[in-house]
Order: sequence, then C-alpha cells, then structure tokens
Amino acid sequence: MDMKPREGGLTPDNSRSETPPGLSPSTALLFAVACGLSVANVYFAHPLLDAMARDFSIDPGSVGIVVTVTQVGYALGLFFIVPLGDLLDRRRLIVAQAVLSSLALVAVGFSSNTAMLLASLAAVGLLAVVVQVLVAYAADLAVPSERGRAVGTVTSGVILGILLARFVSGLVADIAGWRSVYVMSAVLTLAMAAILFRILPAQEPNRPRTSYPRLLGSVLLLFVDEPLLRVRAVFAMLIFASFNVLWAPLVLPLAAPPFSLSHTEIGLFGLAGVVGALGARWTGMLVDRGRGQLVTGLCLLLMTAAWLPIAFMGMSLWWLVLGIIMLDLAIQAVHVTSQSLLFARRPDARSRLVGGYMIFYSLGSALGSIASTMTYAAWGWTGVCVLGAALGLTALAIWAATLGVGRQP
Repeated sequence: MDMKPREGGLTPDNSRSETPPGLSPSTALLFAVACGLSVANVYFAHPLLDAMARDFSIDPGSVGIVVTVTQVGYALGLFFIVPLGDLLDRRRLIVAQAVLSSLALVAVGFSSNTAMLLASLAAVGLLAVVVQVLVAYAADLAVPSERGRAVGTVTSGVILGILLARFVSGLVADIAGWRSVYVMSAVLTLAMAAILFRILPAQEPNRPRTSYPRLLGSVLLLFVDEPLLRVRAVFAMLIFASFNVLWAPLVLPLAAPPFSLSHTEIGLFGLAGVVGALGARWTGMLVDRGRGQLVTGLCLLLMTAAWLPIAFMGMSLWWLVLGIIMLDLAIQAVHVTSQSLLFARRPDARSRLVGGYMIFYSLGSALGSIASTMTYAAWGWTGVCVLGAALGLTALAIWAATLGVGRQP
C-alpha cells in the first residue's frame, strides 16, 4: 500500500473508517489488571526509599534519584517504544515488553551496588511503557461513543496499580525485605505475559508502512500540528510533578519521629487515593458528553486546594488522608480527560499521541521526585506543600489561557 504524508505523521492513502468491534468487559478487565501490574513496577520504590538509602548508603536528600532514573527510563520508552504500537503487531509488542520487564525486575532484586540498582530501575521504567500500548489498544477496540468510558476503565487499573503498589511493597518489604518486592513482581509479570499472549485480541489497527526513524519523527510533528497535544502534555507534566512532590518524600517524615510508621503503615496511605481510581470512569463518561474542558478546570482547582490539608499533616494524619483523596482524584480525572480528548482527535496516531503526551508525564514525575526530596531536605514539609501548590496554580493559569484549545471538535 502506497503511503503519503499527512499533517502530523503518516497514514495509508486508502485508509477507511471501520466500526470497531467494541471492548468486552472481560477484555477491559484484563487490560486494567495488566496495566495495574505494569505501572506498579514504577512505583514500588516510593515507600522503600529509606531502606534503599540505608542499603546503598545514599544521602536522604538525594534518594529521590531512585525514582527519577525510573521515570527517565519511562520517558525514553515512551518515545522509542510506544510509537511502535502504530507500526507493529501490538500483541507481540506487549508480550515482549512484559517478558523483558520480568528480567529487569530480577536485576533490581539482586542489585549489588548503586550503579546496578539505578541501571536496573531505568530498565524497569523503559519497559513499563507497555501500559500506554495497552491503553491505546483499548481505545482502538472501543466503539467511538464509549471510548472515553473504555479509557477510564482501563486507566482505573493504572491508578489502582499506582496506589496499591505502595501498600503491597511496604507490606512485602516488612515481611521479607525490599528486594523480595521486585522478585515477586518479576514472577507475576512473567505470568501476565503468558496470559496476554493467549488472550489478547488478534485485531490490528491500520498502520503506516514506514521506517522506524520516520515514525519517531512523526511524533515530533504531532507536537507541531496538534495544539491540543501541546496543552495536554504541559498539563501532564504539571499534574504528575505535583503527584510525585507528595509521594516521593512522604516516606521520610512518616518513617521518622514523631510518626515512626512501618513500611506497611506508610503504604496504607496509598489506599486513600482509591477514590481517584473510582473517579476515572465517570470522568471518561463526561468527556464522551463534551465536558472535558470543564472537568479539567474544576479538577485543577481541586488539585491546588488539596495541598492545604496536606500541609496540616503534623496536626493529624487524617488531614493527610483528606489531601491524598483530593489530590489523587483531581490528577487522575485530568489524566483520563486528556487521553480521551487526544484519542478522539487522531485515531490514526493513537500510540504516537499517547507516547508523546506521556513523555511529559514522565518528565514531570522525574522532576517532581528529585525536586521534592531536595526541597524537603532544605525547607521541610512546609516547603514541599508550597511547591505542590505552586504547580497547581501554574496549571490553572495555563488552563485559563488555553480554554479554546481544549474544546472538542
């Protein structure tokens, strides 16, 4: 099939509009579970930072580098791996990533020095982008009128994976040490690879026949040609920077006096954010009804306000619980909204769109992690809260300045 250039990328010159077969509830559940397990690998380290710092003699003010290298690896995977979903057999791409992820997780669990630890974690992040290939695949399978709901359902698995990762890793670490967390996940990831290979639908979307370098170049062109992608990418950077400003340093004050909480107890705070996972589904339905821009503004306001109760953590941990619920709900709602709007904009480039968008998510996560641990070392918990609130205010200002860009066609 001959190819011709199209604004923002390459598409078949005889591409046709076909009605997707729909995404069955059982397949959506499988996608959600696979996404949750994969993304958990990126977030296992958060409640384990103090233990890793002790084992490898990393300064507490610099321990955020453990999370940062994982996010840098994730960013690289978003650019170099996720766009392949528009070019290759997605089922094979997904299974291959899962198998390689299990090997990287084993390497983390058996790391003998800091260099090996950081390199292995970077590989874990690089391969965890299978999540985005799965989300784009789900969007392809869903019928157009239910695409937002489908993305919300699958993203709920992502959110639950992020939140439960902290609880599970803390619990397992208290029982068998932090290394066992990664060995356990390696086994589960390998089992999931076998299930995905057997059950994933064989359907493939129309793909451009082009070279790999040209495919990557088309990701950059999408940023030039799609204003919505530029705006939503900036939102991704800011909201996930705020997310990690909370979670990266949180273990440090909670593990120290006067709280002196165990890894399991610290991980329990992740469960407070389950409300965010529940909110992801209704967010997708609101986007299907054309309310995506309104949802974005309200949730950015909620994200900013969440830092007020978080700042009162020293008075009562219930204030922290309230702030976590507010923050996670707001961030995940904006995230689902952004993906749903982008998938509707360019059906021919969904993997490349989500890859480009999520690069900024990973960049924000990395910067938020290292900035927050450094801020905590210099100015304590109050400084962390000021940083998080400033990110929320910045996102609100950008939303107000770009209202027209976010409107659905």
